[in-house]
Amino acid sequence: MTQVHTEMPECSHQPASYDGPSYERILETRKTHLTPNMLAHFKKPLVIHTGHMQWLYDHEGRRYLDMFGGIVTVSVGHCHPKVNQALAEQTAKLWHTTNIYMHPKIHEYAERLVAKFPGNLKSVCFVNSGSEANDLAMLLARLHTGNQDILTFRNAYHGMSPYTMGLTAHSTWRYPLPGVNSGVLHVMNPDPYQGIWGGAACRDSPVQTTRSCNCPPSGCQAGSEYYNELEQNFKYSLPRGKVAAMFAESIQGVGGTVQYPKGYLKKAADLVRANGGIFVADEVQTGFGRTGEHFWGFEGHDYIPDIVTMAKGIGNGFPLAAVVTTPEIAACLGQALHFNTYGGNPMASAVGIAVLDVIEEEKLQRNSLDVGTYFLNSLAELQQRYELIGDVRGKGLMIGVELVADRETRAPLATPHVLEIWETCKDLGVLFGRGGLHGNIINFRPPLCISYDDVDFTLNILDTVFRQHMNKRHRSWRTGPKFRGFY
Repeated sequence: MTQVHTEMPECSHQPASYDGPSYERILETRKTHLTPNMLAHFKKPLVIHTGHMQWLYDHEGRRYLDMFGGIVTVSVGHCHPKVNQALAEQTAKLWHTTNIYMHPKIHEYAERLVAKFPGNLKSVCFVNSGSEANDLAMLLARLHTGNQDILTFRNAYHGMSPYTMGLTAHSTWRYPLPGVNSGVLHVMNPDPYQGIWGGAACRDSPVQTTRSCNCPPSGCQAGSEYYNELEQNFKYSLPRGKVAAMFAESIQGVGGTVQYPKGYLKKAADLVRANGGIFVADEVQTGFGRTGEHFWGFEGHDYIPDIVTMAKGIGNGFPLAAVVTTPEIAACLGQALHFNTYGGNPMASAVGIAVLDVIEEEKLQRNSLDVGTYFLNSLAELQQRYELIGDVRGKGLMIGVELVADRETRAPLATPHVLEIWETCKDLGVLFGRGGLHGNIINFRPPLCISYDDVDFTLNILDTVFRQHMNKRHRSWRTGPKFRGFY
């Protein structure tokens, strides 16, 4: 394996000294005044008070390499100077009017954003979060088609509003409320690694599964099997020709960086449209150059959706999201009054423009492709050395590493072992997320500005921690109880 750095890469940024409440007071306030869904990572939660590009600093001045990007949200870097400047300049002019008055920034931004889309995806409605965006997409689909039923994949995550909770297919993210699943059907997830079918060349990724297959170069048997299974839902579980929509993340995020067989989504979109519905691409995590080869994840699947939802990286951490669709579909919003107080406000629009500028000027999409491919291939080398790495997958800087107790059965590594690895990497200066139903999938979603040195440092930490863990042979490797997966 490539020789990697043993020390954290240098950074000239000097954060200001922390002058906030004490650590103990923060813990007490969190316990007594914040709702219990505000879960903190790690046994001793971090207090982060400063960020700079790919770096985070805690209240004691310790620096961490952020390989999770604030849950795939910091796209161009923490406190990027150009984005900071754009926001500061706008706040000195105008904060808020709502859209009952016209202001220039939302119009400038709308033109810039829709120019990034193919086909007739030329109408945009700005909102504030991914849940809001998918919520609105559900409304548009049902209004436009006049149909009710919506399909999503098992293992999908599309939000936590009362409406989108029905789309999300993780038991760990669902409250026992009546009507949540109304008009929503969860279909088989076409997962080439953990699913019923899978092979050695299914995914659009530099790294493939260790499963074998006899597929010809021009086709994917697993993809055909999963598509046939999807067809069964239309034959037996849905009103004929009366589907509203199907939602799909281009790569499943919360579910653990799950990729589908090549060609599957394109065929699924055709099937949905043939049955009266529209296809919605959830680009909340995969958009804005994260997958490297394309600006939007759906482009890697060779189809054009009818609606695209986006959030997170669109604003580099500023509350901003959007729904882009065709003028024909957007027209149905004129049937009644529909309003979003903060959507597309002057500050958000100024930030959105600056983020697009930085991605283009600093060639961050290309950096995502080059550095991400290097990272994926290097992780595949680690996989050859450590049996606990069952799968390496992803594209660009949307990367997952699935930790297993047994490579043959693909059973998840027990939660205590995963937590130990997670905690130790944090102690050594690398932060990343966990995903999947069992929380055993390492999710890497760093700011797109990370360097080869940052990747080498991360690889060195993983190598060290995996080696230490494998040396503890006396500890049980049996799978433990299901654990609430973090995203």
